[in-house]
Amino acid sequence: MINRREFIKYSGGLGAALLFNQVRMPHTARINDVGVQLYSFRDEMLRNAEETLGIIADLGFKEIESARSNKGLYYGLTPSQIKSKCNELGLVLRSGHVHLDDQWKNTLQQAAEAGQEYVICSTMPTNGQTIENYQSVAEAFNMAGEDCREMNLKFGYHNHEYEFEEDRGKILYDVLMDETDPSLVHMELDLGWVVAAGQDPLEYFKKYPGRFPLWHLKDMDLWENESTEFGKGGLDIPAMISHMKQSGVKHVFIEQEEYASSPEESMRHNLKYLADL
Repeated sequence: MINRREFIKYSGGLGAALLFNQVRMPHTARINDVGVQLYSFRDEMLRNAEETLGIIADLGFKEIESARSNKGLYYGLTPSQIKSKCNELGLVLRSGHVHLDDQWKNTLQQAAEAGQEYVICSTMPTNGQTIENYQSVAEAFNMAGEDCREMNLKFGYHNHEYEFEEDRGKILYDVLMDETDPSLVHMELDLGWVVAAGQDPLEYFKKYPGRFPLWHLKDMDLWENESTEFGKGGLDIPAMISHMKQSGVKHVFIEQEEYASSPEESMRHNLKYLADL
């Protein structure tokens, strides 16, 4: 396990060859079309979703991941509306954050209509931090994966930091990994929250190779426990990129929840950081 001080000591210090919308490192896979999680623009999306999608496209993003809001799954747009707008702007709605709840069937219908590939559960559907509860959740995830497969969708789970708590010497996130079927449950690893939990994403790539087809690329201010612009926090981004192949990642979404100034300016900084590596 790598602690906060060790992460901060060496973060951002490795060389890399990376172009925006095309991530390349020696001896690794290549990832095209770096995406963005729309929660990064949550207030703007709620004010004017179509205009904000235009700003995102102008920044150069090609893929997006939606997030459930108080205006629904697509910030007030219908599934057909967001699909049409993305087509117009040259964007791909690749994934969406949802809840596994009593609206599940409707959620899947909307995702299919919007043309998504992935449906990602964004919160742990239990308050019990025990091995038994996580085993129960894993079973529910496998069933959700079956539901998605029947509709030509892929189910996944996005972590925060609390999944890395322990019960009786067992890391609870590991219970999810061990008890879920990789063909049914596709993990979206939020690299920032892994680091904030005091864990090393590289160790998870090593322990569970190929299990993380989606990433949230998020730098974290480990002292404030909040996201920050790339290069300002404790995530060693070059090291993450150099292990893309081992992780199995296919789609990378930049996410940032707190900003030095605005979401747009933070994303400009983040994209420049990647281009300058």
